[in-house]
Amino acid sequence: MDSFIQIDIYTSSAAIDGICARLTDCGIDGFAVRDSADFKDFLADKSSNWDYVDDSLMGLETAEPCVTVYVHDNDQGREQLTQIRLMVDELNLENADGFYGDLRVELKNVREEDWANNWKKYYKPFRVGKSLIVKPSWENYDAKEDDKILEIDPASTFGTGQHHTTKMVMEVLEGVIKGGERVLDLGCGSGILSIAALLFGAKEAVVCDIFENAVSTASENIEKNHFDRSRYRAFCGNVIENAELRKEIGGGYDVVCANIVADVIIGMSPLFGEFLNKNGILIVSGIIDDRVDEVMAALSESGYEAVVKKNEEGWNCIELKQ
Repeated sequence: MDSFIQIDIYTSSAAIDGICARLTDCGIDGFAVRDSADFKDFLADKSSNWDYVDDSLMGLETAEPCVTVYVHDNDQGREQLTQIRLMVDELNLENADGFYGDLRVELKNVREEDWANNWKKYYKPFRVGKSLIVKPSWENYDAKEDDKILEIDPASTFGTGQHHTTKMVMEVLEGVIKGGERVLDLGCGSGILSIAALLFGAKEAVVCDIFENAVSTASENIEKNHFDRSRYRAFCGNVIENAELRKEIGGGYDVVCANIVADVIIGMSPLFGEFLNKNGILIVSGIIDDRVDEVMAALSESGYEAVVKKNEEGWNCIELKQ
């Protein structure tokens, strides 16, 4: 089992690009950057599609800027480490004005197994609602007679089902899927909601996301759960801006899910009717407490009425009908 040396170079925000360029000259072609300035810019960007930042991330706001690289703990890696140390020493000679910040170097030894797999110990099978079990592929689970097993790995991006918003949608789906429904998942992420709907008995799931890697990930996860292309379709694009895409996705859906954020749901509110059948059910989620009234006002204006409202830890999921 290979071991790696983790090299943390603490510097200033202004110097990060220059240090990354110097690391490339040392033969390093990958690095991780932690920069409080970038994080503050992210928080200030009101155009971003987010309403909430997890408390565990807020420490980045005051974090000391740092560039992290990994080299193999072998002769070649130690040679690269020596080059990096020499590079930092050279920069220190140019650092009379403090442009490069602290320029402190810290080392940690990391085993490949630990580096790649330590996060797995935090992800275990868990139950959602009455019958759904969400589990990673490497975990065994002694299923009960009526359990439905949904297999998805944290390495698959865009959602593992652990967040309140996703769990609440799956709980609502368990109640509304009776068998044979057509389901549309807008902002599909990992595809977990569509997989849940299919497991509950939906006839067809259609997934759509603005990110191509989300669409491909969702497709892979649906097939990993033993549903082939006869049971799902996948689209990439922005349904708010692209009328042709909306036409291609089509209408007549029994259930439409939109587990996104308030601003996107508000933007979609006049369009949901294009997708739903006359008695269709709309499920929206990903809405923080402060935005519920705005979302409900927009949906009410488009003719929707709340049937079920769920709230967990400041997050909201709403089931609606016209």
